[in-house]
Amino acid sequence: MTRRELARWGRQPVAVVVNLVFPVMLLLMFGYLVGGGRGIGGDYLDYLVPGMLALTMAFGLEGTMVAVTQDLNKGVVDRFRSMPMANGAVLVGRSAADMLQSAIGLVVLLTVAAALGWRTDGGPAGFLGAVGLLLLFRFAMLWIGIHLALVAGKPELVQAVQILVWPVGFLSNAFAAPESMPGWLGTVVQWNPMSQTATAVRDLFGGPGGEPGHVWAAVAWPLALLAVFFPLAVRRFARLSR
Repeated sequence: MTRRELARWGRQPVAVVVNLVFPVMLLLMFGYLVGGGRGIGGDYLDYLVPGMLALTMAFGLEGTMVAVTQDLNKGVVDRFRSMPMANGAVLVGRSAADMLQSAIGLVVLLTVAAALGWRTDGGPAGFLGAVGLLLLFRFAMLWIGIHLALVAGKPELVQAVQILVWPVGFLSNAFAAPESMPGWLGTVVQWNPMSQTATAVRDLFGGPGGEPGHVWAAVAWPLALLAVFFPLAVRRFARLSR
């Protein structure tokens, strides 16, 4: 199933490139065109890069969501069901391919950030821990996206469902500190799972905006989301593909 999904990359290279380039454009835009960041102590690029990495893990789910709905609507799943495989194999294979692309996206964005002068001060263990948290957050967001795609049922409805991801991304501390926001908004931003991940990553990278103790929250939130949406997605997939 994973090889099948990776084969789509060769047939749709433009979509793959767009997914890799889009977060780089956001990094350059917010780092140099918008720039500044309110309530940030220290270099803004050191604050922005971890936030952009977390934002990248939340966005770009539509490729997986469309692929899942296309398989359902084209009858591909019916053929798979005649083979000796688990109900969730199609979904797990697709998620594995998405995670590989997400890891490549992280490498691309980190390379661009390093070229712009960003550096991490957290050491190798902190760096690997931060990357692990980012991929864990992506995995949780991915299964939310898969479940929403199964609820939507059709590829043309995926874009409307994908819009629900935007509040998660922008109601966060990716670009500005919650302390610079109105009280109620700052509270919402602080409780955002993506903000927890971004804050923990900043701490592990040794940059501004990081706070000790957020690593556990950055682990607990994705695991809680996975505990809810993974079984929901697999159960709904099994029900829809009968």
